[in-house]
Amino acid sequence: MSDYSWRRIKKSLKRRLAERNERRNFEKWLELHGSISAEQRAEMRERIEDFTHQPLISVILPVYNVGEKWIRACIESVLDQIYENWELCIADDCSPSPHVRKILSEYAAQDKRIKVVFRDANGHISAASNSALELANGEFCALLDHDDLLSANALFYVAQEINNFPETDFIYSDEDMISEDGARHTPKFKPDFSLELLYSVNYATHLAVYRTSIVRKIGGFRVGLEGSQDYDLALRVIEQIPENHIRHIPRILYHWRAIQGSVALSGDEKPYAHERARDAIRLHLERTGKRAKVSQTVYNLHRVQYNLPTQLPKINLILLEKEDFAATATAIKTLSEATDYQNLEIVVVCSAGAKARFDVENPTRKAKIIVCEAESEAEKYNAAVRQTNGAILCFIDGNLRPASSEWLKEMLGFAIQSEIGAVGAKILDADETVRHGGIILGINDFIGYAHNGFPKDVGGNLGRAQVVNNFSATAIDCLATRRDVFEKVSGFDAENFPNRLFDVDFCLKLREKNLRVVWTPHAELVQIDGRKLLNLQKTPTAAEREFFKEKWRNLIERDPFYNPNLSRREPFMPQV
Repeated sequence: MSDYSWRRIKKSLKRRLAERNERRNFEKWLELHGSISAEQRAEMRERIEDFTHQPLISVILPVYNVGEKWIRACIESVLDQIYENWELCIADDCSPSPHVRKILSEYAAQDKRIKVVFRDANGHISAASNSALELANGEFCALLDHDDLLSANALFYVAQEINNFPETDFIYSDEDMISEDGARHTPKFKPDFSLELLYSVNYATHLAVYRTSIVRKIGGFRVGLEGSQDYDLALRVIEQIPENHIRHIPRILYHWRAIQGSVALSGDEKPYAHERARDAIRLHLERTGKRAKVSQTVYNLHRVQYNLPTQLPKINLILLEKEDFAATATAIKTLSEATDYQNLEIVVVCSAGAKARFDVENPTRKAKIIVCEAESEAEKYNAAVRQTNGAILCFIDGNLRPASSEWLKEMLGFAIQSEIGAVGAKILDADETVRHGGIILGINDFIGYAHNGFPKDVGGNLGRAQVVNNFSATAIDCLATRRDVFEKVSGFDAENFPNRLFDVDFCLKLREKNLRVVWTPHAELVQIDGRKLLNLQKTPTAAEREFFKEKWRNLIERDPFYNPNLSRREPFMPQV
């Protein structure tokens, strides 16, 4: 058997083991958190009485030719709500099956909170949703599909969130899938609001709750984007509101039915929906003044590539001197030959002795040599920035080999966006398993590397290992930022984090300035065989560790880009 075949088998086995462990962990999670006891229901009802505001919530339910079993279960899940100040607004989209009208009329007669309109002609889901919206009197509207289920505590937690954060305009929750026989599986434990992840996948879709006045202001659901009308709605709503008016409830409040014909069962069930989703993203980017290409990526998800300026900005590609001259010379040559970017200056920070040799033997003549005798890695990088003039800074470990010559252009597209502070890349070990794909705070009560050990082609939680999304931080091993942003936060903190954590601290300072940290898997770099990455091998000193934990304690306790239902020991595994 060839080495290639054996590697493929190992990757397949590793992937299957990870999937099995995730299923088992979720089964254990369901045993602990998957049901609501009588005592919990009673406690929630008591808490409702203490709410200063009990908003009317209109549940918007478009219906078309759904099976009797599923529509009854759907409506019963609304009737079972612990929070009772709701109305169910149903629009039947001229279903040909007679049982649909009969069932809807039955429920409307049973409970005055259920309102039904029967459309005279089939207009598809956007038109039907708008008909249901016309019935709504609620301050907020919650979206429900005709074969799905709400958890009994769904509207309770929505109302509680509105009470805790009265400025709220948009709420979404976690979700899972439910099979025909009622088995729950495939949990979607989501981060707090992540714009780049939303551009990659409509992760906020279930349960989605909006302030009704905003939905009406933007004209409701748009005809022509059927199949992705809820995606388009979310994108148009976020254009109208500040990010702090978006709330995430990290609880599974929605069960997405996986039956024949449902996208929950297979992304191939409604192939037209994926291209309409990309249309929705394109229109959103145009409205927000962004010039970008939107294309299909893995799992029929989406990839946004921002247009680069005609005049490419100068990039300083900064690396530290390696263990010997030959290795440093090889790194310069590798990065130069593997990078398709014209306005590039490779910068090497080294000792005076190494510079003397470079002056004689610089292998490419493309590297700028900067002498810095400081022991601190953070100070060496700061010195390089002070002695260069590129508009874009890209710090990189010389033990990495780009997998594609376009890697730097991919990072540049994000780095030049004014709302983005830093960009990280996908780092692979020599065996092409993921070394890291972003940094998570709180793992082992400190920090951890996202997707560490994953085979390179595994998607992981919400596909995040394979799509552009946001993390709280990314590593110095490949980190791009604008010079003005770097200077705005005074660069790396070499005093408190001389050799470790200065990259994470830098990213968190950017987050304090409301700048996003983006991670892209489309810039992929592989560890050169037999060598170790400098930064990932270092352990912070006790002083660095304690200062970091004290400074960023709140984020270590609750990383907004990592769900609290996920393990703080095994990243992306359900917490049990």
